[in-house]
Amino acid sequence: MESFKDKYPDKLSGGEQQRVCIATALANNPELILADEPTGNLDEENEKTVMEYLKGLTKIGKTVVMVTHSNEAKKYADKVYYMESGMLQREEEQNE
Repeated sequence: MESFKDKYPDKLSGGEQQRVCIATALANNPELILADEPTGNLDEENEKTVMEYLKGLTKIGKTVVMVTHSNEAKKYADKVYYMESGMLQREEEQNE
């Protein structure tokens, strides 16, 4: 993040902007993190880094609620819900 400190947002790539946004959101050490497509503009390596960090936060008692279309990001979840016909369901229910 140090390399971004002297750059204006319009000079950063979409992925760089997204990483700065995530870092800013986490700076105040929140108990609850609401993440809407947090890895949407990231390459595979940075997606993995962000997801491992968010998973680490859950291990120290933080709550992460994430909305994503990424099957890769979904692998880090403790619980997965999906929408079907306007109804929220747990993933296990789909397989029954």
